[in-house]
Amino acid sequence: MAGYAVKEIFLTLQGEGLQTGRRAVFCRFAGCNLWSGREEDRADAQCTFCDTDFVGMDGDLGGRYPTADALADAIAGQWGKWIEEEGGEPLVVITGGEPLLQLDSALIEAIHARGITIAIETNGTIAAPPGIDWICVSPKSGTTIVQKSGQELKLVWPQTGINFKELEGWDFDHYLVQPLDGPSRNDAREACIKFIAGHPKWRLSLQSHKMIGLR
Repeated sequence: MAGYAVKEIFLTLQGEGLQTGRRAVFCRFAGCNLWSGREEDRADAQCTFCDTDFVGMDGDLGGRYPTADALADAIAGQWGKWIEEEGGEPLVVITGGEPLLQLDSALIEAIHARGITIAIETNGTIAAPPGIDWICVSPKSGTTIVQKSGQELKLVWPQTGINFKELEGWDFDHYLVQPLDGPSRNDAREACIKFIAGHPKWRLSLQSHKMIGLR
């Protein structure tokens, strides 16, 4: 069946990276090319530390959208919720899973036609189509990265097998490290602080949405 497989669409605040705290609609696509999303497959996945549920289409406004216009309308409808006064620039964060498995020129055009800025969060293994306003790449060890340019490179840390010096040669405006979530998150946070102290090109990103109870 053609169309876009969407896990969920919801209004929130961006919780990570340079745009932390910004009002945003999240459109989470179902599916990823680095992990099935099933716990029984995690140990053998190319990315073993994902903290996101992207399986199925059962979330808020989840489902299969038959056209780019239908999905863009759903996104625009979420942006309009609760607004008391006009202002700011409408933003959608296209994420997943891996959003570049589905994001295409038709959807980019449809979203832009509704006056909405497009950001993506991608693992970088698929080249981004033209027209995306903000590209955040989060590279994973052992994968082949083809998207080596954008606005934001966000490295989950510590992560074995990553050559951060190679990453510094890529074409990004901002370089961030973010503590690996999990049982050793406190140690990961200290590792990030130590890393930035020795490498001032990088800055810290925290998952603030988890701290304040947002998705």
